[in-house]
Amino acid sequence: MKIAVKANVALAPLTTFEIGGAARHFCAITEEGQIPPALEFAERQQLPVFVLGGGSNVLVSDAGFPGLVLAIRIVGRQRSGSEVEVGAGENWDGFVAWCVQQDLAGLECLSGIPGSTGGTPIQNVGAYGQEVAETITAVRAWDRQAREFVELGRGDCRFAYRFSRFNGSDGGRYVVSSVRFALRPGGAPAVRYPDLQKRLGAAQPSLAQVRDTVLAVRRGKGMVIEAGGAPWGSAGSYFKNPVLTAEQYEALAHVADLPRGGHLPLFAGPDGQTKTSAAWLIEKAGFAKGFRPLVNGQPGPAGLSPQHTLALVNYGGARAADVFALQEEIQAAVEAKFGIRLQPEPIFVGPPPCG
Repeated sequence: MKIAVKANVALAPLTTFEIGGAARHFCAITEEGQIPPALEFAERQQLPVFVLGGGSNVLVSDAGFPGLVLAIRIVGRQRSGSEVEVGAGENWDGFVAWCVQQDLAGLECLSGIPGSTGGTPIQNVGAYGQEVAETITAVRAWDRQAREFVELGRGDCRFAYRFSRFNGSDGGRYVVSSVRFALRPGGAPAVRYPDLQKRLGAAQPSLAQVRDTVLAVRRGKGMVIEAGGAPWGSAGSYFKNPVLTAEQYEALAHVADLPRGGHLPLFAGPDGQTKTSAAWLIEKAGFAKGFRPLVNGQPGPAGLSPQHTLALVNYGGARAADVFALQEEIQAAVEAKFGIRLQPEPIFVGPPPCG
């Protein structure tokens, strides 16, 4: 199948952070049959490969990427009863909006998350009490090791909190071409998150009401990337909410600076474990909303969002090195105060300080 490989393509405009250098080689994939020949090109040239989706969860090195970037732009939706198969290049929030319109429950709390559908199983995307692992039944992908297309069922994907086989031991092995979801026609929305429950009240809300509420909450935190939205680049939530060991839980209770009658921000994690809020830890470690390290006596180009401490943002002209330096400063301060090492969510692309 015919493919078009371009040279020296700027990657910053293809990411929501708007940061990074160029790809040495670049190939847009609009149908899955283009994946094998594109990878064969990379093998002949002995090039590393990076698969780019919506560009919403990546930080590209200032030096760019020295290999082949595959931009997955496979679109389309096919519904069969309660199941929907979606092209990996479909806009995720557009798909969620379509599900709500079709009265298909199961993804409504994942509204407003940027990026493409093919990226959701990789990170096991989740928010406000839902994860895609709950509804994914199969992931279709090119297996670079077996050199064939395969379908991996939910159990095969090894989902955990913000984790799957695709970003674990098999990272880089699979190129996702489509994802199949089992949804609930006419089903009730899942309102498990306390903030949503409080906003929606006691009455049973519709899927549309839940979606609208989630979008309002995310906009209030500057987490919705849309035309006319926040005037800065961002990858959304930059750090994962930590899953605490028993020892960390006990230590946190002793060192946390709580007001009288205050409580630690704790909520249920995977396998009966406990999670805490990364944003809360960042704030308690001394970083306020809108924090920007000084550069030559002036606020630097990278900083925290003025709306939410969990978002690192590009205020204009930031380099990957600026973001990475801020990340390390925050990690060091949180670890020094609480003994917890925050883990970043974005994928680092290219040579150090990001790759």
